[in-house]
Amino acid sequence: MNSIWGNSEDLKNFKTLKGDLRTDVLIIGGGITGVLLAHKLQEFGVQYALVEADRVCNGVTRNTTAKITSQHSLIYSKILKEYGLEKAKLYYNSNQEALNEFRVKCNEIDCDFVEQDSFVYSLNRTDKINEELEALDKIGAEFEYIKSVSLPFTIAGAIKFKKQAQFNPLKFVSNIINNLNIYENTKILGFDGEAFVTDKGRIFSNKTVVATHFPIFNKFGLYFLKLYQERSYVLALKEAKTVGGMYIDENPTGLSFRNYKDMLLLGGGSHRTGKEGGNWHELTKIKNQFYPLSKEEARWATQDCMSLDGIPYIGEYSKVAPNIYVATGFNKWGMTSSMVASNLLCDLIMGVANEYSELYLPSRKILHPQLFNNIVENTLNLITPTTPRCPHLGCALKWNNAEKSWECPCHGSRFNEDGNLLDNPATADLKIKHRNQ
Repeated sequence: MNSIWGNSEDLKNFKTLKGDLRTDVLIIGGGITGVLLAHKLQEFGVQYALVEADRVCNGVTRNTTAKITSQHSLIYSKILKEYGLEKAKLYYNSNQEALNEFRVKCNEIDCDFVEQDSFVYSLNRTDKINEELEALDKIGAEFEYIKSVSLPFTIAGAIKFKKQAQFNPLKFVSNIINNLNIYENTKILGFDGEAFVTDKGRIFSNKTVVATHFPIFNKFGLYFLKLYQERSYVLALKEAKTVGGMYIDENPTGLSFRNYKDMLLLGGGSHRTGKEGGNWHELTKIKNQFYPLSKEEARWATQDCMSLDGIPYIGEYSKVAPNIYVATGFNKWGMTSSMVASNLLCDLIMGVANEYSELYLPSRKILHPQLFNNIVENTLNLITPTTPRCPHLGCALKWNNAEKSWECPCHGSRFNEDGNLLDNPATADLKIKHRNQ
C-alpha cells in the first residue's frame, strides 16, 4: 500500500544522532512542515537541527494527494460566521501567499508542478454553495460559480478557484533537503527539565518546534481535546477519463479527484480514526460504477489532524511553555498549511511580527461543538473495558479490518498487527502478542 509518490522517489538518507547536541532551534518532526522550516532557517543563517523518529517525509507527506490550493472546501463561510470578515481575509491571503511561494520555488526545480483550477462541489446543497459564494465575494477572493463539472455525475453547483496547483511532494522535498541539518531514526523520548532526551543522548535548544503531525507532549496545550484524526483513502487509476482540475465534495465523507500524469487519483471513504467508514470498499464501488474499464495502479491511505474550528494551530505550543512552538491541525490541507506554518514559525523564532499569528494562535477559544464530541469520544473509550489499550492515554483500541491495524478513536494513534507504532501521538509500540478481533 505504497503511494505513487513513494514509488516514484527515494529520498536521501541522513545519519542518526549519537550523543548530545546543542542548537539554537530544534525542530521535532521531519514531514514537509519541518523540512520547509529547516530550509527557511538555513536561508536566514539560523542554527537549527531537525530530528525525525523515522525517515524524512515517510508519514503523512508521503500519502497526501498533494493539492496546493487556498480553496479548503467551504472554510470561508465558516470563518466569516465564527470570527468575522478580517479573519476570513487573513486566512485567504495567507494561503494565497503559500500557493505563490510554492509556485516560485517549483519554477526552479523538477517536481511535476502543474497549475490547475480547483473546485469544491455539492451534490445537493445549493444553500451551502451560496453561503460560500457570499463569503468569498465579501473577502475579495477570485472565484467563479460553476453549474457543471467534468465529473461522471450531476452536481447542484460548484465554486472554482483558478490557477491553483498540484505537484509531486517527494520530488519537491528531494530538491530542498540535501544540505539540511537533519538526523533520522532519532526519536524524542521526553523532556527532562533541561533537554530533550533521545535513546542515545540529549538535545539542548533555546527554541523548539513540535512538527510531529499530532503534538506528542500532553502536559500542556490540551491538544488531546482540541484535535482528533481522520483516515481517508486513495485509488490511483489508469485508463480513467481525465477530470481537468482538482475536485473536492463539500460533504466531509464525499469524494476528491485529481490527475497525475496518466492516472486519476480518486479519494474518499473518510472516517474518524478508530471508527467504521467507507475506506477502499467505497472507492472500489465508485470505480466500478463510473470507471469500469480503469485499472488500479496503487492504493493507499492517509491520516489528518482535525482542529475544532477548521483552522490550523500554528504558534506558541502553550502559554505555560515558553519558546516551544507547534504546527498541527491542518484539516486535510497540508500543503499550503505547511508553507503557512513554516513562514509564521520562522517569524516567531526570529522575533518578527507576523499579521497571521492571531488567526492561527493555538490558545484561541476552544468552545466549539467539536470539543464536546471529542470529550464524549475520549470518555467512552477510556471507560470501555477492552484490550488492547493505547499507550498514549489509555483509550481502548479498535481493529481496522481494511488496513489490518489497531486504531485509537480518541486521538488517532495506530499500530500494526504486531503492535508496532504506525501513527502518533503515541510514541511507544503496543505490547500485544496477538490480535483478538
